[in-house]
Amino acid sequence: MHVTVVSPERAVFDGAADAVVAPAFDGLVGILPRHAPFLTLLGAGVLQVRQGGGSNRFTVAGGFLQVMGDAVRVVADRVEPA
Repeated sequence: MHVTVVSPERAVFDGAADAVVAPAFDGLVGILPRHAPFLTLLGAGVLQVRQGGGSNRFTVAGGFLQVMGDAVRVVADRVEPA
């Protein structure tokens, strides 16, 4: 699946991923390929974008996560490398 992580200042990540684990406002959500369409508000915490055996980790706060087709879009008020 294709994952995009953006903040108000810039795009932080744009690429393929095997899974995403995100801090929704009411708990963690896991997204795998072929996930149903989904939209949630983000809380504060660590966003993991998993690729093969590794992962990219970002600290996020506020914003939303959207799943449409094979694309995951994370638009966060604040994003920093974790």
